[in-house]
Amino acid sequence: MAGPDTRKTTGSAAKPSLMELAGERLGRGLLAIALPLAVLVLWQLSGKNGAVAGGALPTPDRVWNAWLVWAFGKPGPMTLSPYVGTWADAIYFSAMRVAKGFGLAVLVGVPLGIIIGWSRLAASMVDPTIQWLRPVPITAWLPISIAIFGISDFGAVFLITIGAFYPIVINTTQGARDVDKNWIRAALMMGASQWDILRRVVLPAALPSIFTGLRIGLGIGWTAVIVSEMVAVKSGLGYVLWDAYYVGRMDIVIADMVSIGLFGFLSDWAIVRLERWVLKWRRLQNFNQ
Repeated sequence: MAGPDTRKTTGSAAKPSLMELAGERLGRGLLAIALPLAVLVLWQLSGKNGAVAGGALPTPDRVWNAWLVWAFGKPGPMTLSPYVGTWADAIYFSAMRVAKGFGLAVLVGVPLGIIIGWSRLAASMVDPTIQWLRPVPITAWLPISIAIFGISDFGAVFLITIGAFYPIVINTTQGARDVDKNWIRAALMMGASQWDILRRVVLPAALPSIFTGLRIGLGIGWTAVIVSEMVAVKSGLGYVLWDAYYVGRMDIVIADMVSIGLFGFLSDWAIVRLERWVLKWRRLQNFNQ
């Protein structure tokens, strides 16, 4: 009688099928929406006459209807409400400010972090100042921003750059410092110059830390744009948030908060996808191991 088949399963046979991958992704997606869905259901059921907490907050259905008007409503010649068909404009203004401020923070923070992490002289000269200014909150920079730039986009971009800069430069510095010294010795033995080592050894090795800083900095950038638009700018999601609260439109306030969270999530997702594409060599390395 033939014994049991003891042949090892090949690597290709061990790979999950497309159906299994689809089922796994579906399961993760259901888990991700389970908690928000439960909160929405409880929120809706606890409402009375379309409001919760004694009328202070609207129920989700009222928020949804307000968002539909804010996003897709068509303002007529006699329409004075700023919450009719202006959602896309608010998103555009805020997103452009975040992109500008975050881009400036990346252009300055990544090279500076590499230099600080690589050079002891640069670390001694620059790092103490960064650590001294880093605890100053974004709101403390508001008076300086308004004094220098006035009520304009430049003030918002300045605050976003300040907020995103610190996590980017600090994570980049740590990534440059944690480079395996054996890699540097090997590059030196092969005749590589300091510039070659920075470009081909230090920067690729620091990329995981750099992307961590980018994700944190981008999140802080969205916080900074809302703070700045509440005070120093007259457009965007932050301005709508404060204006709606001032006139008692809590349905617009909540719709605005959801919009901020949604676009913050989407921008973070984009950074994660970019990281996976740039660092695909790490996945291949882990697979081979």
